[in-house]
Order: sequence, then C-alpha cells, then structure tokens
Amino acid sequence: MDFILLDAVANAGGAVGAGLAAIGAGIGIGQIGKGAVEAIARQPEASNDIRANMILTAALVEGAALFAIIVGFLAMVLK
Repeated sequence: MDFILLDAVANAGGAVGAGLAAIGAGIGIGQIGKGAVEAIARQPEASNDIRANMILTAALVEGAALFAIIVGFLAMVLK
C-alpha cells in the first residue's frame, strides 16, 4: 500500500510543480512586458533597444519554465 500512496504523491507533486512553473512564467513575462511598455513610454527613442532586451529576457524565462515543466512531468512518469 505504501507504493500506491507514493505514486499518488509523486503524480500530484509533479502536476502541481508543472502548473506552478507555467503560472510563474506567465506572471514573469507579464511583468517583463509591463516594464518594457513603461520604459518605452518614458523614452520612445530607445524603443528598439528596449524591445530587443524584452524579447531576449522573455525567451530566457520561457526556457526556464519549459525546463521546470519537463521536470514536473518526469516526476509523474519516472517513479
């Protein structure tokens, strides 16, 4: 019976971890976009540099989130 409970806890933990990673990435990218829009509103002449940095940072956040989601799924599959 202990193994069945352990499997259920691993599945729940993996699912919660993957969900939190997706939510965290969404919040983080929203904050990046908010900051970029505010910066462009303050200095419109620097919009190209700000936009390039925003896209690079959002891509890095997405990469970290994808890694976290994969780890969460692996926690559910590999027991």
